[in-house]
Amino acid sequence: MQYSLDRRQFLGLAASTALVGFTNRSGADDEPAEPMLDWHDVQEWGIEGRGWDDTAKYFDRLPARAEQTVRKAVWGLSRHSAGMLVRFRTDAPEIWADYAVTNSRLAMAHMPATGVSGLDLYAEDDEGNWRWLSVVQPKTQAMNTKIISGLPPGERNFMVYLPLYNGTEHLKIGVPTGATFTPIAPRTDKPLVFYGTSITHGACASRPGMPHPAILGRRLNKPVINLGFSGNGRMEAEVGAFLVELDPAVYIIDCLPNMQGPEVAERTGPLVHQLREARPETPILLVEDRTYANTPFLPSRQRRHDASRAALRAAYDALIAEGVQKLSYLPGDLLLGSDRDDTTDGSHPNDLGFYRQANAFEPVLREILSEA
Repeated sequence: MQYSLDRRQFLGLAASTALVGFTNRSGADDEPAEPMLDWHDVQEWGIEGRGWDDTAKYFDRLPARAEQTVRKAVWGLSRHSAGMLVRFRTDAPEIWADYAVTNSRLAMAHMPATGVSGLDLYAEDDEGNWRWLSVVQPKTQAMNTKIISGLPPGERNFMVYLPLYNGTEHLKIGVPTGATFTPIAPRTDKPLVFYGTSITHGACASRPGMPHPAILGRRLNKPVINLGFSGNGRMEAEVGAFLVELDPAVYIIDCLPNMQGPEVAERTGPLVHQLREARPETPILLVEDRTYANTPFLPSRQRRHDASRAALRAAYDALIAEGVQKLSYLPGDLLLGSDRDDTTDGSHPNDLGFYRQANAFEPVLREILSEA
């Protein structure tokens, strides 16, 4: 008989499970010995969130040929596995991971290792909702760890988000020998394609499932391709040349936090025309910058917001006047709360901030998708 995990059981299980560290493979008394495990390499059935197959490394976000055309900073950041995830189904009572990241800097001053370099595990409940289950706390660059244990009997679907601000060298999922394991291939639906800054990239989420692109992917039941490049989302034609190779449900252009007014005025129109020429029917959403949390005390920041938003609005109005179709606009004042408690450093959202950003994006994206 198949076991169905109801919501109360599921939440109780998640609440009682401590964040999991790393297995001591030496058999020390303070760690249980590793059980007999069957390992499954995720590359055998595919990672969701990859836009291209011709990458230098499997978990890169741009194709290998991009190294010759995009700026060096963009290329380096594209080696991060932000936004990628893998799905599978198992009845295993515990789930393990064997993975390695490309950079030994596992955390940043303003962002924890769980978000920068961790794996984030979700499970599907009996109502079809994805619910958080556990996160890996990275302590070393190469890791063999138990993500969760104590799962009750019965098959269910799982999803693992990959590190946000680190590259992934390899990832294998382990389950005890004898447990069922069914890979779930990446969805073929048209994805949400986000092009943006460090915020899109995932700073400063506490874990990989919390940036607003990931939240929106779960809420809207859509694949997501995350092309956020920290400090380097600048509406560049060189990046646009790769965006047009994708066939998304919608392009989401969210670059203002990395741009000043004159640059916004110069680049918005050309990028939209570049996308529209290649994809005449694909909706495009232009997004204003979020409001710095300390803007009320720093007039220079308000002037920056005013200038960049005025430039984006003017470009949008001009494009609409030209007859550009399926072009939408999201004001920045909606992205974060008036209490100013939803950023880590005044600029980058914390988990509350990302939740609020997802709330602002969701109705706009639902309307866009309903009209597509």
